[in-house]
Amino acid sequence: MKKYDLIVIGGGAGGLTVAAGAASLGGKVALIEKEEQPGGDCLHFGCVPSKALIEIANRIKSARTLEEFGVHVSGNIQMEAVMKKVKEAIDHIQVHDDADRFRKLGVDVYIGVGAFHSKNEVIVNNSNIIYGKRIVISTGSRPFVPPIPGLKENGFITNETIFSLSKLPRRLLVLGGGPIGMEMAQAMARLGSDVTVVERSDGILVKEDKEVQHLMKDVLSKEMKLIYNTTVKSIEAGQNGKVVHLSMEPDKQEFSLEVDEILVATGRTPNSDKLQLNKANVQTDDRGNINVNERLQTNIPHIYAIGDVNGTLPFTHVAGMEGKQVVQNALIGLRRKIDYSNVPWVTYTSPEVFHLGLTEEEAKEKKLDYDAYKVDLSEVDRFVTDHQTTGFVKIITDKKGKIIGAHAVGNHAGDWMQEVVFSKQFKKKIGSISNVIHPYPNHSAAVQRTADAFWRKKLFGGFLPKVMEKYIRWFR
Repeated sequence: MKKYDLIVIGGGAGGLTVAAGAASLGGKVALIEKEEQPGGDCLHFGCVPSKALIEIANRIKSARTLEEFGVHVSGNIQMEAVMKKVKEAIDHIQVHDDADRFRKLGVDVYIGVGAFHSKNEVIVNNSNIIYGKRIVISTGSRPFVPPIPGLKENGFITNETIFSLSKLPRRLLVLGGGPIGMEMAQAMARLGSDVTVVERSDGILVKEDKEVQHLMKDVLSKEMKLIYNTTVKSIEAGQNGKVVHLSMEPDKQEFSLEVDEILVATGRTPNSDKLQLNKANVQTDDRGNINVNERLQTNIPHIYAIGDVNGTLPFTHVAGMEGKQVVQNALIGLRRKIDYSNVPWVTYTSPEVFHLGLTEEEAKEKKLDYDAYKVDLSEVDRFVTDHQTTGFVKIITDKKGKIIGAHAVGNHAGDWMQEVVFSKQFKKKIGSISNVIHPYPNHSAAVQRTADAFWRKKLFGGFLPKVMEKYIRWFR
């Protein structure tokens, strides 16, 4: 039986970070990955292909708006050509996650399914047993498929299978108004599908600040049909497609839609069910998420869980952050605690939605004494010249100017809001951003203008103006 300092189960973003980091520090490492090539959901089904598809859809949308300049675009979308470009992006990035690259780093790569045989033993493909002093679970998650009568029988697609489409659906129904659902809904609408989104709650992107939700409802409703407070009761085959029977609250009004394809985007479920966790006595919650403490340890101290499988924040950059910390804790013996308070996320619709820290509603719920500073993009010259003025920046601070939350809607907001992430993480007050020199005209001036609002309030509100008035009269 081979023995290792560290066994990593799962070759996604978190697992690869752990394997590479531990090997570079001299640890003897085993990496178990069920696919022929590592990379995980992000590379093969999530971040990479979805953003490639979104970019193509946005280009097509832009091309169709050139008629006002005398440029006319015609023709139908060739879905196979679109997906070919998506695959090219995957293949280009796959080089960095290639199994042979990790073998060269000294990692023993096992291709197959890993499961626990005991607290320190992992069995690969039900045959090969290896021993680990420490074990890291990084098996990710998969799409949650709701138990809707007729759904499986009549077929559906998810974020894992949408990139295999050879034909653009003429009528697409999207189940779920979260980030994945809205990103894919808009992309498919821009490619030419007639898209309807059904959401059980009363809005989309419900984890965002209310002002963000309201603006995005307005923006996206121009490109697709949004139906709220509605559940799918059943699905059956129709003469020209799939007939979906729905019920709308509060009066349970029933109606039906006929569509060509159904995209299920109703959340994620952790890939913990095939790990035989009972053989290691590792505990999970009722949804299958592996419980971890602030050091990312499970109830069995030498077993760690990172990424989607631990049920915290389902983002690739979070899995990578957790992976870096696990290397320090599991291999070196540090006892560092994970901190999610400075983790941003972006929903890659057009315009993009940026989120960091508390929303204004959360600040109110916590009964914090806060200030909120907001600037519309129509007040920022670069967005005016780009004719992309839909959106705003909102920064929430405590009374001393310390940033506790930041939110934005705008084209490429995930890029130009990074200045705020730095400021929050390194405890810089909002006023410090105002003092940074920004090139003119620049998109990040939206952030600077928001910070300027802080100084305007400080300088022109309260007692200070009266004091300054007396000082100026005195000063010669």
